Amino acid sequence: MNLPNSLTITRIFLVPLLVVVLLTKVKGPVILGLPKDIAGALIFALASLTDWADGYLARRRKQITPLGQVIDPLADKLLTSAALISLVQLDLAQSWMVAVIIGREFAVTTLRSLAYARGVAMPASPLGKIKMIAQIVAILALILGTEHLQRFAVIGEIALWVSVVASLVSAADYFRRFNLFPSPRV
Repeated sequence: MNLPNSLTITRIFLVPLLVVVLLTKVKGPVILGLPKDIAGALIFALASLTDWADGYLARRRKQITPLGQVIDPLADKLLTSAALISLVQLDLAQSWMVAVIIGREFAVTTLRSLAYARGVAMPASPLGKIKMIAQIVAILALILGTEHLQRFAVIGEIALWVSVVASLVSAADYFRRFNLFPSPRV
């Protein structure tokens, strides 16, 4: 297994740790003397960095593999979905917003699978990248805004709105550009 795929696997293993840290009710320090929100933000930030690093290293080292092409998007969806659902459980994010974001992920993943089965490449769009950046900012800011840094909560809410809008617009764009469904003949 190459380094990029190892980083992706690491991201998958960080998901349950993130959920446990975020949702376990404790008083005082949690991990290495850090408060729960700081520990959760660090775990999420580390996992998000592995997303950037695995893609960068795979391209730079020419180590793009079929396994990596399958598990990298899966790891991304697991990480963001688990974090967003945890934020709903903590009353830090509205459930309808998270449902829109996760629903978009399922719809676009299904479209990508259909495209791949038909031999059509579907690279990430600029809108999809904006959506991902907004999600990372929203999740980090909402986690950090829980107890110590209230101003981050406002940044998180704004970034979550950006993520919802970018999710809807990018999904519509993907379906417009990669229309794999034949039009009915009249």
